[in-house]
Amino acid sequence: MPVSIHPSADVDARARLGADVSIGPFCVVGPDVELGDGVTLTSHVVVTGRTRVGAGSVLYPFASIGHRPQDLKYRGEPSELVIGARNQIREYVTMQPGTEGGGMLTRVGDDCLFMASAHVAHDCIVGDRVILANNATLGGHVHVGDHAFLGGISAVHQFVRIGAHAMVGGMTGVEADVIPFGLVMGDRAKLNGLNMVGLERRGFSKEEIKDLRSAYRELFHGTGVMADRMDRVEAEYGSSQVVAMVLEFIRSRGKRALCLPAETGAA
Repeated sequence: MPVSIHPSADVDARARLGADVSIGPFCVVGPDVELGDGVTLTSHVVVTGRTRVGAGSVLYPFASIGHRPQDLKYRGEPSELVIGARNQIREYVTMQPGTEGGGMLTRVGDDCLFMASAHVAHDCIVGDRVILANNATLGGHVHVGDHAFLGGISAVHQFVRIGAHAMVGGMTGVEADVIPFGLVMGDRAKLNGLNMVGLERRGFSKEEIKDLRSAYRELFHGTGVMADRMDRVEAEYGSSQVVAMVLEFIRSRGKRALCLPAETGAA
């Protein structure tokens, strides 16, 4: 089907539009924007900068996508924002491109849901099937793994890593890395166990869940220093793919500390 552009929309002639793109009333599309096949801008959406939006994505009113980063070090470098396919970007969501200090790229995966007023800052890397609930905020350089869920009004500090399948509770401030499958909550996030609901919904086997729970208890409630506990977990459960994901995440070490249970203290 042909491209549909409402007469009130302002679409730069240099923008690259795929097949079946629909641009509604009062939208603005900049010259360096690329919209994939079947992208829908419902109304009052602004997409600017060096921004690509993947096929089948839907952007709702007053989403602001691709404007310059909220980083005082940004000097106009030609950084990019790349958004994958089939994303739902709801009202007042903001996403911004990368910076020279962070690799020049902000990337969002496929099949994500960004609820109203969620924010993805410069240089973030967001995986596939991620959900940010209303007003969830990612600071700069945050990495979010596949299938992670961030509750409403949660805030993630810059450079934090959120592991795959993790869950962040509503109104939680996250200052430290969250392990894959971890569940964190609190005014300042503490590890509160595993995201059991997510594990069950996504079809992990009872054996995988059992191994992960045993490994979690040893890692965060066992005796000795963390390095010794990790060695014991690897020896006993290292063949489990889900346990291996957690161990690899911890060993890879980001710029932030590791989020731990309240009684464990900081790492």
